[in-house]
Amino acid sequence: MVDITHKSTTLRTAVAQAVVKVSKPETIEAIKNDTVPKGNVFAMSKAAGLLGVKRTPDILPDCHPLPIEFTGVEYEINDLEITVLFTVKTIYKTGVEVEAMHGASVVALNIYDMLKPIDKGIEIHAIKLLTKKGGKSDFKDRFRKDLTAAVVVCSDTISAGHKEDKAGKAIIEKLKASEVAISEYVIIPDEIDAIQNKAKSYQEQGIDMVIYTGGTGLSGRDVTPEALLPLLDRRIPGIEEAIRNYGQDRTPYSMLSRSIAGTIGNTLVLALPGSTNGAKESMDAIFPSVLHVFRILKGARHD
Repeated sequence: MVDITHKSTTLRTAVAQAVVKVSKPETIEAIKNDTVPKGNVFAMSKAAGLLGVKRTPDILPDCHPLPIEFTGVEYEINDLEITVLFTVKTIYKTGVEVEAMHGASVVALNIYDMLKPIDKGIEIHAIKLLTKKGGKSDFKDRFRKDLTAAVVVCSDTISAGHKEDKAGKAIIEKLKASEVAISEYVIIPDEIDAIQNKAKSYQEQGIDMVIYTGGTGLSGRDVTPEALLPLLDRRIPGIEEAIRNYGQDRTPYSMLSRSIAGTIGNTLVLALPGSTNGAKESMDAIFPSVLHVFRILKGARHD
């Protein structure tokens, strides 16, 4: 199965349809009058769909087992066609479109099975996904495409050339995937003055985001939060909580991180862990959703 461990849990919804076409009006009348020999067609088919949707990962090998937290089945009759509308909801890391399509298929097949003794000309058509919501892709097009960022690596050892930077490069990769332009990438030592000067300079240049990596731990040289906190106009605790909560699900050491988030004027400032995994997971936790802040700070810009 595809690795979804990096994804965040969100509300996921999918609606699928299937169309069952009967061959004569008498079949529709039998359904409406509940005179089909095998029983109530709509009630039994709904029950079959509820059972089927929960068995999706047992039948389709690449589907993840996930909690099905809502299933809705609706029927629309139009002349000789019965349209099945199947809705599935979950709060999880991956979507439920396959589950919705599977559920609609099972409902349609059960309708066929129940009606075949009285109608030999039944056909199943148009099994397809109608809508889906949830996950990062649902919000992707809502973010501005003209944003810029500076990435600052705070590390004595890397700035001295004793170690290669990987965390900063992981941040840049995520920014590019989110269509954010990189204005500058720089490595500096763990010095309060150097950290503060970079934040002030980038804010004056009008750069939208300044992302620091490193110096958020508990050693004597970890001073990034101390350097940045006096400069922030506003803290954004929700971003900090999201980063630590996401990390805590992956390693218990995340509780020791002192990542911070806030604004200086209209510039978003983030201080992330210096480890490669810590930086990458922090970016996974908040991007691209964090970009919504710029619709609030500066308003949407339309080209």
